[in-house]
Amino acid sequence: MTESAPSSSRPWIGLVVVAALGYFVDIYDLILFNVIKNASLGDLGFVPGSAEFKSAEVLLFNWQMSGMLVGGLLWGILGDRRGRVSALFGSILLYSLANLGNAFVHDLTWYQVCRFLAGIGLAGELGAGVTLVSETMPRKIRGWGTVVIVTFGTLGAVVAFVVGKELGWRNAFIAGGVMGLALLVVRMRSFESGMFKRIASQHAPGRGNFFRLFATRERALRYLSCIAIGLPIWFAVGVLVALCARFAEAGGTKDIVVGQAVMWAYVGISFGDLVSGFLSQILGSRRKVIAGYLVFLATVSAIYLNASGLSPVQFYVMTFLIGTGVGYWALFVTVASEQFGTDIRSTAANTVPNFVRGAVVPITLSFAALSPRWTVPGAAAIVGGACLVLAFVALAYLKESFGKDLDYLEG
Repeated sequence: MTESAPSSSRPWIGLVVVAALGYFVDIYDLILFNVIKNASLGDLGFVPGSAEFKSAEVLLFNWQMSGMLVGGLLWGILGDRRGRVSALFGSILLYSLANLGNAFVHDLTWYQVCRFLAGIGLAGELGAGVTLVSETMPRKIRGWGTVVIVTFGTLGAVVAFVVGKELGWRNAFIAGGVMGLALLVVRMRSFESGMFKRIASQHAPGRGNFFRLFATRERALRYLSCIAIGLPIWFAVGVLVALCARFAEAGGTKDIVVGQAVMWAYVGISFGDLVSGFLSQILGSRRKVIAGYLVFLATVSAIYLNASGLSPVQFYVMTFLIGTGVGYWALFVTVASEQFGTDIRSTAANTVPNFVRGAVVPITLSFAALSPRWTVPGAAAIVGGACLVLAFVALAYLKESFGKDLDYLEG
């Protein structure tokens, strides 16, 4: 399953390519449900717009997100105890099989099971890939590795939109499973991080112990701060974009296609990640760029929530700009991997993005609870404002990690 590093002077190039392809399949699966949910639930006997349909939609989403929370812990711990490549191998195998299983479900129960298992598998892709690449690339340019992974990976949303519309929901799930299994064959030649191999041969007590992230007050605050800086990302994706039909209605915009709005948001994320990575390398700073993106996201969100009478095209431009504003996702994941020692780096890098993804549940519940008392844009402004304030405070607490030597133990 793994090999020694090849003799090439830049062996990490292959790892970056493989991790980028893996994240492409990851995003494809995450977005696919938004594209095919009406068709799939309709085939299972649910009437779109009915109370039963809405309940099933929320249920499936929550099962997938629950799976990602479980998977974040599972693959993070496995990555620190058994190796980064083992986590990558296991995650790709599980979500590939879950996707194939999803194509053959005929009732809601098995649909839930497949979404839960897919969520577990998807949770290991990004964190394990970023950890492996960060530990293998030279410190001054490792940010480019994450940028390539996330920038290319988010284009999976575009493919999910096209495939889901053209091939039908069952074939779309089969396509995802086949892509994953094909990638698994490529992954067979991935090699393990030298940093991990060194600590694996030593006595490093507590390696991969999740609770060590809270062993000291400073470490706990560092970990929670990593999570907090990502909250605005999933507020924007989970509320402003995923529920864009409500904001279009509130602003008097008609005839939008939700799947198309989501697609343009992810094109924006891909563009934003490319730009943020470039700026981070030029400025030699993660914190400055993330701060700039938070300001941009706050500005665009305010315009989006107060806009009225937009045409569908103008509305799609706004979702693209929102996506661009959350395009610091690559930097966010890189920061999470750079903040901790090799003995718990995989655990941190896997759980942080998945806890942020899981935070979309309380974020959307808060939005739903406030909506009856406020206008839809007003409720979103309150929830989004809280996420942005937490992110700014957390960013001020974290130390700059650009160019940091990662070859150390947390202790």
